[in-house]
Amino acid sequence: MNKTTKIALVCTIVFLCVVCIIRVLPERITQPKSPHLDPHVLYTVEHVIDGDTFILVTKQKHLTVRMLGIDTPETVDPRKSVQCYGLEASQKTKSLLEGHSVRLVTSPQREVLDKYGRYLAYVYRDDDMFINEHLLEGGFAREYTYGTPYSLQKEFRNIEKEAMHHAKGLWGHCKEVVG
Repeated sequence: MNKTTKIALVCTIVFLCVVCIIRVLPERITQPKSPHLDPHVLYTVEHVIDGDTFILVTKQKHLTVRMLGIDTPETVDPRKSVQCYGLEASQKTKSLLEGHSVRLVTSPQREVLDKYGRYLAYVYRDDDMFINEHLLEGGFAREYTYGTPYSLQKEFRNIEKEAMHHAKGLWGHCKEVVG
């Protein structure tokens, strides 16, 4: 084998290695391995951020959870002022979750993580209270669909209509519900 053939062979091997790395690397960067969330395991709530977002502890690390299918008025978004009924919604979620553990159930029709890396889940407290539903019923949250519908969308919209009809929470206190 002459020198030119050896160089061509080495270049071909290097090229194929680079192509393989380029094809695999972006997938590992954009889809990091995340801890598996078992819907039968109770996870400790560490901190409530606002009415629809909190941090929990797993064996591996701290995870941020965004409650699926609901949206509460903003209190911590630096781009927005505190919205009507936002403080009440945040306080309600704190009272419901702090000092408790939760089970998380994801929707089979939806991604597990949102674009901010937060887990999207239905949240069940250690006594089986369905937190997402409870916040909707009390008017602390509104139904929220971002992109693809989620498995309980129809039920959540009906619960929201009931809360609106009875002017519960934000539906009775806010002139305009901000979306």
